[in-house]
Amino acid sequence: MSDRKLVRIIVGILILGYVIFGTSFMTNIKETRASIANVKSEDKKKKAEVNGNLKISYLDVGQADSILIENNNEYMLIDAGNNEDGEKLVNYFEENDIKEFKYVIATHAHEDHIGGMDDIINSFKIDTYYMPYVMSTTKTFEDVLNALEEKKLKFSTPKIDDTFKLGDADVTILYVGEEGSDLNDTSIVLKITFGNNSFLFTGDATSSVEKKILDKDIKSDVLKVAHHGSSYSSKPEFLDKVNPTYAIISCGKNNIYNHPEKVTINNLNDRNIKIYRTDLDGTIILTSDGKNINITTSNTDTNG
Repeated sequence: MSDRKLVRIIVGILILGYVIFGTSFMTNIKETRASIANVKSEDKKKKAEVNGNLKISYLDVGQADSILIENNNEYMLIDAGNNEDGEKLVNYFEENDIKEFKYVIATHAHEDHIGGMDDIINSFKIDTYYMPYVMSTTKTFEDVLNALEEKKLKFSTPKIDDTFKLGDADVTILYVGEEGSDLNDTSIVLKITFGNNSFLFTGDATSSVEKKILDKDIKSDVLKVAHHGSSYSSKPEFLDKVNPTYAIISCGKNNIYNHPEKVTINNLNDRNIKIYRTDLDGTIILTSDGKNINITTSNTDTNG
């Protein structure tokens, strides 16, 4: 057999092998990619499957903030209103048979967010207490520290991108401020995801914080409008990125700050975002099954 004929035979075998095994290899790649896509689809489906309902109550505490969150008999509290609201909040929670909070979060050290916190600490079992590592010299802040000390409860400061669970809800810390001239910008900002629904909580964060978290996953169905609807927050680029269906504003009737300010209301209205306000609607209660959000309002004896 000539060398030329031998080369032709070898080339023919190689071509035949490529046709047989190459086709099989490409088929395997397609099957593998299809399997990966199915896994991703199943993961997304599992994420949407949650137990029970997530209930979020934006409590009417006047010119202040207090938000109660619950799922599967686990409770979280974000802020506790003014000093005058503390006793009323305790009564409200006890009337609703709440004995323990898995998490309590003080977004920052202003009185309209931690005023009633010492009453909460003194009255309920708290598994984890979160607040920024920022000191204040006010008596209200000292009352909180004293209550923590008396209960032998240590506070923790979460880190940005920390995650934890409340029942079937996923909680992500988006921002925690450090020592600065504006306590509002030390606010803990967090997002809760429940199935396909998501909720953003902003404390009193101003536009400088909003800019810092623009590159994060802040898209949410519901936005707790920062700083009671003041002009220092809720800038157009931030609202565009969050793109909420609903906005919740916690503020007091005829407050001296004129919150919410007209520019904020206009920014929300320009984007067809449905607005609820505690000064007009009382306590605002959202219930999510992971797919749909139902909103009701109620007059609660929580505003001191």
